[in-house]
Amino acid sequence: MTDVKSAEQPAPYGTGPAAAASAPPVKRVRTHHLREMKQRGEKFTMLTAYEQYAAQTFDEAGIDVLLVGDSASNNVFANETSLPVTVDELIPLARAVSRSVRRALVVADLPFGSYQASPEQAYLTAVRFMKEANAHAIKLEGGLEMVPQVRKLTEGGIPVMAHIGFTPQSEHNLGGYRVQGRGEAAARVVEEARGMEAAGAFAVVMEMVPGDVAAEVTKAVSIPTIGIGAGVDCDGQVLVWQDAFGLRTGRMPRFVKQYADLRGVLLDAARAYADDVRAGSFPGPEHTF
Repeated sequence: MTDVKSAEQPAPYGTGPAAAASAPPVKRVRTHHLREMKQRGEKFTMLTAYEQYAAQTFDEAGIDVLLVGDSASNNVFANETSLPVTVDELIPLARAVSRSVRRALVVADLPFGSYQASPEQAYLTAVRFMKEANAHAIKLEGGLEMVPQVRKLTEGGIPVMAHIGFTPQSEHNLGGYRVQGRGEAAARVVEEARGMEAAGAFAVVMEMVPGDVAAEVTKAVSIPTIGIGAGVDCDGQVLVWQDAFGLRTGRMPRFVKQYADLRGVLLDAARAYADDVRAGSFPGPEHTF
């Protein structure tokens, strides 16, 4: 007869990242690896992540870069836009992701208002993400006006991923979710990407930019380009994971492809659980000490 007092049970609330501690070491993706992939003509992948289990899953799947985006404002904290989220809210999310992965490069977004005022403000905010959350790099939005911030960070040892084209933190100034870089504005997108490269950024995200313009930028700079609604010619692609895997419902941006219906799976599972509890079939004898 088994002594239930001495029979150790699995932790009922999850085990944390220590469960993978005994796994063999893997090679961490670094910023130079992305540049080398661009040089070889290899595409790389990027998804958002905001917590342990999604981060571990995407890392195991071989996703190269995980972005702890200010999109957590919409997808974690239930805000209407990315603007309300704060540094103090994002740092614990970035910390959880960085603790949970073994291979992926973890990039943390600087939220609205935490870097625009000056290069010094940007540096102090970025240092918090690097020290308190163990982020591997940071991302900030903006064009040529952000060159001083990018230069300050990179000269201070902080890798920077730039973000041009449509920049969600500037949605009110841009007149809403509008494609950027059409017509005569295309030259400015190229100029901004070159400015980010010259300031030391290791990569540049282009959001909602015409595909031909994004292709031109990708050829014009030696740093990797990452597209979200910017066509197939970018060196890498990024999506918000709740969009890509069907946890979010409703009207999707044109650039989103949904690879799963996770909301449907969770909804069916939650209903099945509720039915079992109400019928008295859970917990059964096999679940009882």
